Amino acid sequence: MTQEVHKYNQMLKELIHLDTKQEASLYRYYQLLVEWSKQMNLTTITDLPGVYIKHFYDSILSLNKMEIKANATLLDVGTGAGFPGIVLKIVYPTLEVTLLEPTAKRCIFLTKVIESLQLEGIQVVNERAEQYIQSCRESFDFVVARAVAPLNILAELTIPYVKKKGYFLALKGQNYQEEWELAKHAICILGGKPEKMATYQLPESSGNRTIIHIQKIKSTPLTYPRGYAKIKSHPL
Repeated sequence: MTQEVHKYNQMLKELIHLDTKQEASLYRYYQLLVEWSKQMNLTTITDLPGVYIKHFYDSILSLNKMEIKANATLLDVGTGAGFPGIVLKIVYPTLEVTLLEPTAKRCIFLTKVIESLQLEGIQVVNERAEQYIQSCRESFDFVVARAVAPLNILAELTIPYVKKKGYFLALKGQNYQEEWELAKHAICILGGKPEKMATYQLPESSGNRTIIHIQKIKSTPLTYPRGYAKIKSHPL
């Protein structure tokens, strides 16, 4: 790997320990992302600094300073190209990760990455969030979502999956305040309790990120989530 890759690995190490195998896995992931993005809509960010800061560093922030027990379960809703789920699996090898993605072509890419990196304890599910819930309600210690939908819509698609005392972690940009105000009512109805909002400055003036921590304190009523059309047209 080049000096440039070494430089960005050092940035990641400011957040978490990485061994040489993890560094190699992240670099291979970067290569696959660039290669497949030429053929399909995965990401517009394909330069090495952009991927390492805006995808890898950003993904690692989602569980920053959280207590991660061995074999904890994590669901990445609307994972897209695998952010943050695949990155989190690489840097937290004992996590049991489920990548939920409704687009079949992206699922093919995700499967290719998992095979190429020889990752174990991670699966790809090609379903919509409001459908997959039927088989795994309140089954995950952590549920994460990045750039999927406004928070008042996203809350209904994610919180039902979280175990009691587990967490939903929403990865948002710097302009999260309006979304937050609109989502407070929905979070309460769904059994969540806002715990904290942590704002970070990405390296090299790449913008701010806010991680909204919502703890599950009571079971979500079985009427949620509703169908997506209803969620979108009449948010809680």
